Amino acid sequence: MTPISSHLVGRVRTTCETLPKRFLARAMRVAAYAAVSSVLAIAVVAQNPPPSSPVGAGEEPQQSPPPRATPTPSIQQDSSPQPSSPQPSSPPQSSPQQSEPEPGQFVFKKKVEEVVLRGVVVDQENNLVSNLSEDAFTIYEDGKLQKMTSFHQENAPLALGILIDNSGSMLPKRQKVNDAALNLVRSSNAQDEVFVVNFGEEYYLDQDFTSDVAKLKTALDRVETRGSTALYDAIVASAKHIRQDSKIQKRVLLVVTDGRDNASEESLEEAVRELQRRDGPVVYTIGFLDQSKQTGATMRALQTIASNTGGAAYFPRDLAEVDAITRSIAFDIRNQYVIGYKSSNPSEGHAFHTIDVQAHDSGRRKLRVRTRTGYYSESPAGAL
Repeated sequence: MTPISSHLVGRVRTTCETLPKRFLARAMRVAAYAAVSSVLAIAVVAQNPPPSSPVGAGEEPQQSPPPRATPTPSIQQDSSPQPSSPQPSSPPQSSPQQSEPEPGQFVFKKKVEEVVLRGVVVDQENNLVSNLSEDAFTIYEDGKLQKMTSFHQENAPLALGILIDNSGSMLPKRQKVNDAALNLVRSSNAQDEVFVVNFGEEYYLDQDFTSDVAKLKTALDRVETRGSTALYDAIVASAKHIRQDSKIQKRVLLVVTDGRDNASEESLEEAVRELQRRDGPVVYTIGFLDQSKQTGATMRALQTIASNTGGAAYFPRDLAEVDAITRSIAFDIRNQYVIGYKSSNPSEGHAFHTIDVQAHDSGRRKLRVRTRTGYYSESPAGAL
């Protein structure tokens, strides 16, 4: 198994120390494109001598075929500002657009993008509620009531990332965890795209987006146990991968671990910030935590990651529970409400906006809505 960056350990040190980690698939594409570009460039020069080069007596100047277009690879750095803490402020808005002006006058209008939320609703007994109408919901952004612009339920294709802890302590659990993850895939839409990341002290993209269950099984079976756990690094890299390399707007990460993060460069706060971009994924976490040890901080971290994105955190006491958990996650994913609104907040700029979605049943009993708790306004438009 090859790490995401064998000679690019952590960063591309030979070109730019500030570039973030990238997955192996992207690094391989960059290297391959660069190699092809170099070969074609040499071939073109060889077949097209400079105009000043003499032509031998009696020889006709040779006409070289036009060079083939070669894709130019690029690695882009995510340079979004990283605020230290969320502060309520402005809504997602596009750049100002000039409207048709009156004579001698310029008029500017701003196009307010729709904020789209995906969430599930449960009752007081934590049972899924899937038969609500639009009137059952109210939405608040930064404490202000918002007007709903769209509402429906969907079973749309899904972009899914499966992140499995590859540390040594997970080895006895891997077979049942792998089987449960594959059951989640099998219960999904045929048009779903799934990738697999195994992580220990480094994280590995062992299978890029595919709907081939056999390829996903092969990737999950690549177990190389290590002692450390770079959980937050794996989450940040996977969130960027699912956002940048999949066109599907319905996005989910499943994270399975049995220990605390002790090897990441990213912090919990940085991981949550990345996940709370407008087009970030919903995250479900499964933590096999030893209740006899000091695992409170790890439990709170997994709960924070899940709850802030509209997902859920599970802490099974028995390995046999994991299959039922992944089936429950699959059912949640297929019974989401999709709710849209246009923010009434008139301000602009990079800021965090809190979201509170409330729901009541026909008897006016309050229900619990699991959706993301907010978003950063500077992020590109996308479903939440």
